[in-house]
Amino acid sequence: MPNTDIKSLILISTLIFLIAPTFLLIYIFIYNQRKKKHIEEKERLKSEFQQELLKTQIEVQEQTLTNISREIHDNITQVLSFVKLNLAMIDPADEHCKNKVNESRELIAQTINDLRNLSKSLSFEHIARLGLVKTLEIESERINSSGLVNTQIVVEGEAYTLGEQRELVLFRIFQEALNNTLKHSGAKHLKINLQYSKLLLNLTLEDDGIGFSPWLIEESLGSGLKNMQSRAALIGAVATIDSLPGKGCCIKVTLNPLDQQLYGPPTNSSG
Repeated sequence: MPNTDIKSLILISTLIFLIAPTFLLIYIFIYNQRKKKHIEEKERLKSEFQQELLKTQIEVQEQTLTNISREIHDNITQVLSFVKLNLAMIDPADEHCKNKVNESRELIAQTINDLRNLSKSLSFEHIARLGLVKTLEIESERINSSGLVNTQIVVEGEAYTLGEQRELVLFRIFQEALNNTLKHSGAKHLKINLQYSKLLLNLTLEDDGIGFSPWLIEESLGSGLKNMQSRAALIGAVATIDSLPGKGCCIKVTLNPLDQQLYGPPTNSSG
């Protein structure tokens, strides 16, 4: 075989050995890119499904709460009002009886008032009409009147509407946090802080209760805490929970009002 042919064969073999790994690397790169894209698409679909599922659950919960609210307003309060009227018609000749009747009337009046306030706090229409700030202020007054825990609400910046659905979700997060505070924390004080700026809204709920270990969030007992995080994620917000035994609990929800999530952009309705 002539030297020229040998050189050509060596050159061709060398080129093949050089080009083959390049093609292999290109193939691996394309494969990894397609695999990455497939995983991202799968995660996106999973995330959308979870959001839709959570949205459906919240809508069902809201419908249930609306029905309970109407039941309280239309039936229970009417029955108590009728009992109150009957007590007013009793002959007050007996002074002891008179005192008992008056005491019962006062208790029923207070119960009617409490039920009306509870009915309003459960109603989506009530929250949508008043807006987040006013609704939180009313709830704060109601809690203070109950004597269960002392609440303080602070609003920083110029308040603006976030849209009915977003404000509803934030209010439900507040209710979940309040429920945990009343049931588990043993707190005496609860501070509610709303910070408004053009780019961010921060809702911070801080109590002086017994606190808990961070791992509790991952346990079944922390389902309410995880629910707050899930609700926040639905509207594009982030809920962080900070607590230690004996150090109370701080829940902070951060939302970009310009971020358009499942519930869409903020509406122009007044808060």
